[in-house]
Formats: sequence, structure tokens, C-alpha cells
Amino acid sequence: MDKKYRLRKRREFNYTYRRGKSLANSCLVLVYRKNRLDVSRVGFSISKKYGNAVQRNKIKRRLREIYRKRLERIRTGYDLIFVVRIRARGAEFAQLENRMENLLKRAGLFKE
Repeated sequence: MDKKYRLRKRREFNYTYRRGKSLANSCLVLVYRKNRLDVSRVGFSISKKYGNAVQRNKIKRRLREIYRKRLERIRTGYDLIFVVRIRARGAEFAQLENRMENLLKRAGLFKE
């Protein structure tokens, strides 16, 4: 995924956490806010409680791929943070897809 589509700096994450709205399900939490840009940016947050670096990177790769497939359908002008819950550890790829799709729909972030 191109750099322009990613949240990368700590202050961007903190601002989104403070000013954003959140939705949750059993595996993921979505925090989102408008960003006044012509692109939507995404970041992923995974606690060390989730597991070692290999496990954390594996789920990040999966989530990035799920998001990348939906990038064209997502409205522009938003910052999104997906926070991974510990329950996601045993989730299959298809289950993560459904959970992310559900959060994006509930937030109204898909284009009409």
C-alpha cells in the first residue's frame, strides 16, 4: 500500500484517537475521523499482549490486504485506525474480512 494511504506518525494516531468516533466488534475496533485530505489513510494498532512480533506482523499483513482490496470502495477524506483485539488471534482470514467489512459498513465509510 502506498505511503499516502497510511497513518505513520504518532501525532496522527493520537489526534485520531482523541477526535475520532469508534465502533467495535469481537475482533476489531475501528476509530475514524474526517481528515480534509483527498485520500483516506489507515493505520493498524496491535498491543504486545497479542503475541510476539511474528504474530503481530502476520495479522497486520492480513488486515492490510483486506483493506487494500476495499480501498476503491472506501470514501475519501477519512483517517482510520483498526485496533486488533486479543480475540482476533484465532480468527481465520475470512472471519477478519467479515469483521472489517461490518465495521466499515456501520461507520458509513463505503461509497454509494
